[in-house]
Order: sequence, then structure tokens, then C-alpha cells
Amino acid sequence: MKATRRHFNQSLFRRWQASWRDTLVLLRQFRLPLLVFAAALLGAGALYQQLAMRFGEPVDGFVAAVYLMLTIAFLQPAGEFPHHPILQVFYFFMPVIGLLTLAQGLADFGIMLFNRRARSKEWEMAIASTFSNHIILVGLGHLGYRVVEKLHFLDEAVVVIELDPAADLVNTTQKMGIPVIQDDASRPTALEAAGIAKARAIVLCSQNDALNLKIALKARSLNPDVKVIIRIFDDDFADALQAQFGFIAMSATAMAAPAFAAAAAGTDITNPINIEGQSLSLARLQVKSGSHLAGISVGEVEKNYDVSVVMIKDSLQQDMHPSAERRIQAGETLVILGGLSQLNILLRDN
Repeated sequence: MKATRRHFNQSLFRRWQASWRDTLVLLRQFRLPLLVFAAALLGAGALYQQLAMRFGEPVDGFVAAVYLMLTIAFLQPAGEFPHHPILQVFYFFMPVIGLLTLAQGLADFGIMLFNRRARSKEWEMAIASTFSNHIILVGLGHLGYRVVEKLHFLDEAVVVIELDPAADLVNTTQKMGIPVIQDDASRPTALEAAGIAKARAIVLCSQNDALNLKIALKARSLNPDVKVIIRIFDDDFADALQAQFGFIAMSATAMAAPAFAAAAAGTDITNPINIEGQSLSLARLQVKSGSHLAGISVGEVEKNYDVSVVMIKDSLQQDMHPSAERRIQAGETLVILGGLSQLNILLRDN
């Protein structure tokens, strides 16, 4: 409950920050008509004050004269209509000034400020600009969306970049309070818009190995300290990237294949986690009758297969962290931590 409330407060605060920054961006965009209108108000106010004093119809100072010009510009004059023709000209001239310099700009400003759907890319970039120490995810496909879901569940701040996103995935992602920038992540401007300079990590989930590598290298050039997690289909290529650049390179198919095979063989195996560059998984299996594992000790299993036996469960109890001398019996359930290749050999021998 507390985590949910904290996440809601963080999301609300980010949206407030984004709204403020977005308004500032709009103000900068329309600064020219605003400056021209302000200059016209001040100049006309000063001139009107001087002329009004000369023609015997004074106003209460410079501020009052500027306020009068402002009300006239919006066809809402304050006070009595002047008697002198030159002063009367201001009542017809200022509305024209307002229309020419400000009215169209204000209309566009209002539309863009309140109808953010009409400029969703700019709005998403404004939200992304409020993030720091966050994770950038590139590629909102099926894998990318599942990664986003997991990161959101872990209460991580995420910004997504996708060139051609599916509408349903974008809508669902944005409902989680995660900005989706529709752009080509291989362009430095797209990475900068996602806040690469302040990002903690970048996850590359597109299905193109060459594109993933290109984006990874550009991300590192923009932020040498960013952690790179890259999807690579070729296992050998993944190992080379990990060794040469320090990227965490993973093959989604290689990671999924053992889980499918294990499920077909009646064994459970978790998705791997990366520890110091090594992918480790937990496997749960039941020792079969006639298995190579039956009758040998826990220590022998760990030594022969280079794994760790986390738990042994029989019909009566479960033994967490069993001793190395304990003998494994047929029918017992083992929970084992190890690399996928070591687990595969162990599952085969069972």
C-alpha cells in the first residue's frame, strides 16, 4: 500500500514538473509576439500619458496608462471615452495592435497548452526531461513491453523510445505514467530527448542486432557511465560484446529455450539473472528413479556440475542449504542455482 502511494505521488510530481517545463517551452516558443505586444503596451502607455496631460485629460500615472492600453487592446476600455481626437485614436489603434501581435499567438498557445494530444511527442519529451537516474528502453515490441511492465512493478523510472509503436502498447504504457517518445533512437537527438545524459541504464530490445549495437555505442558516447543491456540473437556475438565493451548482452531466444525445454521435461526453471556478467537461474526438479543424481552427495553434485544446491524437499520436510554430506534420494525435489549450460547437463543426467 505504501509503495503504491509512493509511486502515485512520484508520478503526480513528475507530471507537475513536466507541466511546468512544458509551459516554459511554450512561452519560449511564443516569446516574440509576447515581447512585441509588451513593448507596444509600454510604448503606447507612455505616449498616451504624455498626450493626455497635454490635452487636459490626465490619467493616474504611467501604470494606469499601460493598464488602459491593455484593456483597450482587448476591447474592454476602462473609464470614459476621451474627448480629444488624438486620444480617441488609441481606442481604435490598440485593438489592431493586439490582434496583429498577440491574438493569433494566444490562440495557438492555448490550443497547444490545453490540447496536449495535438503535440504528444513534445509533451512526452517534456515529461522525460524531468527524469534523472532513470532507465531508457528502446524498442516497445512484445519483449520491450514485458520489460517495461517488470520495471514499472519494481517502481523504476522509465522512458521509452520507439520509432513505430503499436497504439495499444503505447496507450497501456502511457497509462502507467511512462513517457513514450516516437523517434529513431539511433539519432543522438532522440537519446538526448530521453535524458541519456542523466540516465542510469539503457535497455535495447529491438529485433535488429546491428541497430541495437549502433544505439548502444551512441548511448555510451553521450554518457560513458550508462549501463547498457542489449538484446542480441547471436550467442557468440553477445559474448564478444560483453567481453569487449562491458555490455550486458543477452539472447532472448537462448534465455527462453531452456525454460521451454525444462517445462516439456516436467522441470521448472526461472528466467536468468545476471550476476557479475554471469547468467544464473533456479531450477526445480524431482530426482527420478535410476537418475545419476540418486545416491550421490550434495557436495558431489555441486562439484561435478558447478552448481549450488539451495534446497532439498522430501515427503516430510524441506532442508534449506543442505550439508555437503547429505545423500540425495530418488523422489526428492531439488532446487538448484546455476548457469543454463550447467543446469542443462544436470537435467539431462536426471
